[in-house]
Amino acid sequence: MSADAEVDADTAADDLLVVQDLDAGYGDLQILDGVDLAVGDREYVTVVGPNGAGKSTVMKSVFGLTTHMGGSVRFDDTDITGLDPEEIIYEGIGYVPQSDNVFASLSVRENLEMGAYILDDVPEERFEAVFERFPILEERSTQTAGTLSGGQRQMLAMGRALMLDPELLLLDEPSAGLAPDLVDEMFDRIDEINDAGTAILMVEQNAKEALRRCDRGYVLANGTNRFTGDGRTLLDDEEVRREFLGG
Repeated sequence: MSADAEVDADTAADDLLVVQDLDAGYGDLQILDGVDLAVGDREYVTVVGPNGAGKSTVMKSVFGLTTHMGGSVRFDDTDITGLDPEEIIYEGIGYVPQSDNVFASLSVRENLEMGAYILDDVPEERFEAVFERFPILEERSTQTAGTLSGGQRQMLAMGRALMLDPELLLLDEPSAGLAPDLVDEMFDRIDEINDAGTAILMVEQNAKEALRRCDRGYVLANGTNRFTGDGRTLLDDEEVRREFLGG
């Protein structure tokens, strides 16, 4: 059933990530206006909406990359509102931006090492865990990241973010720029990461596929909440389909 998205404060207290009444933007430009969002432990949540809706700004705001103008962001019952990304990493959140998400001049293994830069020594088990999830990265471990295919670079970006075994992984448009035959494989990888216990908050242009796979979805428009519900319900909602999913 369609409904304007709201987060109940009593329910949100039990969630891993809680964004409440968030106003944020860049410099003096406000993009988000009173956005509410929550992600439960091990939950898979997708944010969709038209271009310019503020989807990526929500993601960047959680990770401390925007100008905070109001509202709050709490993670694992800790207020992380306004913290820098370097501090947020220590809290257990990993972030994969849409573009420029690998160090092109470094090898695959060096990129993974950079993902765990806050550790004095990177346990070999961290590499092994990533290689088990993305075997192609082990095969290409000495290859320069800039020479990888688009799909392989995206796997590397996710692998790097997983090097610290985060509780929550933020993914900004993970299918962007991928060939159509690689999109399903990328979504499958994300499903596997979530199935292994990592909560996912994903912004995605491929709205229908994202909603089909996620536990719950948010639809943003003009920097505000428009709809929320489980993914299948949103997919089947006539108004959501007409306004945001192309019918």
